[in-house]
Amino acid sequence: MFSKNTQTREKIDYKKLFYPRAIGIIGASYNPAGGGYFVQVMKDRFKEPMYLFNPNLKGEELYGIEVYGSILEIPEDKPIDYVIIGVPARIVPNVLEQTGKKGVPFVTIFSSGFSEVGNEGLEEKVIKIAEEYGINIIGPNCIGVYCPESDLYFGRGQSKKAGNFGGVFQSGGLAVNVSQLAVSYGCYISKMVSIGNAIDLSHPHFLEYFLNDDKTAIIGLYLESLKNQQQGRRFMDAVKNLSLNRKPVLLWKSGFGEATKEAIKSHTGGLAGDNRIWKAMAKQTGCCLVDNSIELAALASAFKLTRLPATRNIGLIGIGGGASIEASDTLEKYNLKIPKLTNKTAEKMSRFLPEVNTSFANPLDLGAMGALPHIYYRTIITLDKDPNIDAIVFVKDPERFAGLEKTMISKMGFKDGVDLTRTFVKYIGKAKRTCTKPMYCVMLKISEGFEEYKSRYRFKLKLLNRNVPVYENFDLVSKVLDRLCTYREFLQAHGKYPRSEK
Repeated sequence: MFSKNTQTREKIDYKKLFYPRAIGIIGASYNPAGGGYFVQVMKDRFKEPMYLFNPNLKGEELYGIEVYGSILEIPEDKPIDYVIIGVPARIVPNVLEQTGKKGVPFVTIFSSGFSEVGNEGLEEKVIKIAEEYGINIIGPNCIGVYCPESDLYFGRGQSKKAGNFGGVFQSGGLAVNVSQLAVSYGCYISKMVSIGNAIDLSHPHFLEYFLNDDKTAIIGLYLESLKNQQQGRRFMDAVKNLSLNRKPVLLWKSGFGEATKEAIKSHTGGLAGDNRIWKAMAKQTGCCLVDNSIELAALASAFKLTRLPATRNIGLIGIGGGASIEASDTLEKYNLKIPKLTNKTAEKMSRFLPEVNTSFANPLDLGAMGALPHIYYRTIITLDKDPNIDAIVFVKDPERFAGLEKTMISKMGFKDGVDLTRTFVKYIGKAKRTCTKPMYCVMLKISEGFEEYKSRYRFKLKLLNRNVPVYENFDLVSKVLDRLCTYREFLQAHGKYPRSEK
């Protein structure tokens, strides 16, 4: 392993990677494999010059863009900051050397066929060329960089909207999935990097960059392995620095099963590690461990849309006794508390809730009254004022709204034609603006069908637009709250919570 991994951040100008003046794609073609994939992904989207290279297509055009035979044909007065190499592995050293002679500082090697399949010699050759020319390598066996702010993409249909969620992934497919899944939870990407085998730039490099990147506030990681102890120490230092600076790191560490360990060897050529070690590392550094892409996106959403709960005390608003019990059991399984409400809170609720078919205890069961938006609003703001409560979880089933609108709307005190989704969202949004404590919605799926899906999607989208995170089940919201509280406890242990008023 060559020594570039020990470089300091000051020696690497990441602006040229994330905001390149021009890019090149080597191996460009109409074929959706190889370099042709990136041509299809970037055409009509990247606004700066994009140069295409393929000696077999020299002089032709792809999608109206001229194809060159070699990167050395581009004049010296036209710099290229970032190149994607999508050619067979055996050709990579030759085109990488040409790229180095052109003075390109960053290269993503999309090609596979290196140490992950036992071809260490070819990988070492690539490393030596990169060292000779001062090229910073991303990969091999990866898809590179997604930065919507500069119109860099590595997946089809990725959002043009930039957010504050950064990421570093050892899987290109999972990087694409999470970049789009996060959007469904109301969280948009600042910068995301797929690093594959990580023979040069690796997780610690980008974590150190994110520490000082004003555009990134939350970092998601998919990690299969670290190369050595030195990289491990650097990784831990970077994660802890981010955690203490209120930039939470969400780590999806794979490779704990025997079959998975073998898959990692063939995927990125790394060794997986022991689960107990990673749990200890998380406790020391403050990073939040997750188990899959949904948990990663869901937790990122919570960090983006809400503040940290001050304690593990949860106020729960249910839609029936059984569902409330299910929710309580699940929350408590993750060390969350369902404390007793104060007498003052119960007395306030008795003013607008009937004694029949309701419960003033925590968890609250509103019964049929839970179908009334204004009652839901009053319940939320009353819970918010209870000193025993520091976060609110409420349950809604928007797929039932259509039936209520057809059969019960006049008996509920509304005029015919009222849109319950719009009305509920209006009152919940009003509560969100009023409340001082974070609130989370669990949107249950009761039936399966297009209309039911559409009602849930519409409700979720409107709540996300009002900064209310929405989750599909009690287990997911419980895991999210547990990780939020664990992170807050880490900050408290280091004197970083509550936030200094200086």
